[in-house]
Amino acid sequence: MQNLVSRPLSNPPKHSSYFFSHSVSKTTYDPPFSPISKPPKPKPKPPNPTPNGNPTPTKSSLPFDFRHSYSETDPTLEPIGFREPKRFSPFGPGRLDREWTGTSAPVRDEVDSCLVEEERIRVLGDPLTEEEIEELVEKYRHSDCARQINLGKNGVTHNMLDDIHNHWKRAEAVRIKCLGVPTLDIDNVCFHLEEKSGGKIIYRHINILILYRGRNYDPQNRPVIPLMLWKPYAPIYPKLVKNIADGLTFEETKEMRNRGLHSPALMKLTRNGVYVNVVARVREAFKTEEVIRLDCTHVGTSDCKRIGVKLRDLVPCVPILFKDEQIILWRGKRDQERNSDISDANEKSSGT
Repeated sequence: MQNLVSRPLSNPPKHSSYFFSHSVSKTTYDPPFSPISKPPKPKPKPPNPTPNGNPTPTKSSLPFDFRHSYSETDPTLEPIGFREPKRFSPFGPGRLDREWTGTSAPVRDEVDSCLVEEERIRVLGDPLTEEEIEELVEKYRHSDCARQINLGKNGVTHNMLDDIHNHWKRAEAVRIKCLGVPTLDIDNVCFHLEEKSGGKIIYRHINILILYRGRNYDPQNRPVIPLMLWKPYAPIYPKLVKNIADGLTFEETKEMRNRGLHSPALMKLTRNGVYVNVVARVREAFKTEEVIRLDCTHVGTSDCKRIGVKLRDLVPCVPILFKDEQIILWRGKRDQERNSDISDANEKSSGT
């Protein structure tokens, strides 16, 4: 029995490595760990053009003061306060050679209006023929046009000028779709578009505009337009609605407001709608009504006040209440002024 145990086996068992090597030869071997790849070499940083790290201030030859919005602000109206310090320029620190005043960046050098107008006429070149206008209008007036800019409640903004010139690099005209408060005064929008961009409006239908760049426009020599990096905070202006309307007593103002709130709405305005016919309808209504109400549900409080300011200047009229997105407008002391003017004219004619 002992001899049998001590005798070595004639056929020793095969090692597992034998089977493993044969199996590897038949199939693809996938190691449990992939080889470690070397980290990519960091790219060298471009040399800094300014040794001190401060950017070189941009100098622009545009002959007007830079504002966030050109069509929706009144340069003659002075604010009574600011919500941020004047040193916070929306163009960035040290990026513009003009000083930010809180509302605008004024031109530093004197501007010769005659030279500016001559340059604009030179770029526009000869007037377009009717056939050329029809061809451009047919190309850019449709809603599927790729060369389109949307104009919203901020109106003609500063950065929009850069968008216009970017489209003009590859297209002769650009389609502008206007929505919201600026559509109350499309004439003002067209004026600022032509003045600030140097182009010409060749088509206008309700809220659709086509802005032409000119025959002699050179994309390589386009004006330098420094971009605003953020939207500046709106300054604080005087109160729009007074507690007592001019020409009325406190009781009369209160009675006018109650009458307006309980009167049927002249029209209902939608958010970001087209308001091209609002001014005409308000003027027509004031021929028979003394107080009217505009239903601005879902329009927004800020847009309601913008609409009230526009109507005050365009109709003209007196906003006496903004409540629950309702605008109450009073036509003012027109009958008394007309009667006094007629009486003064009669006195002068009788005296002569």
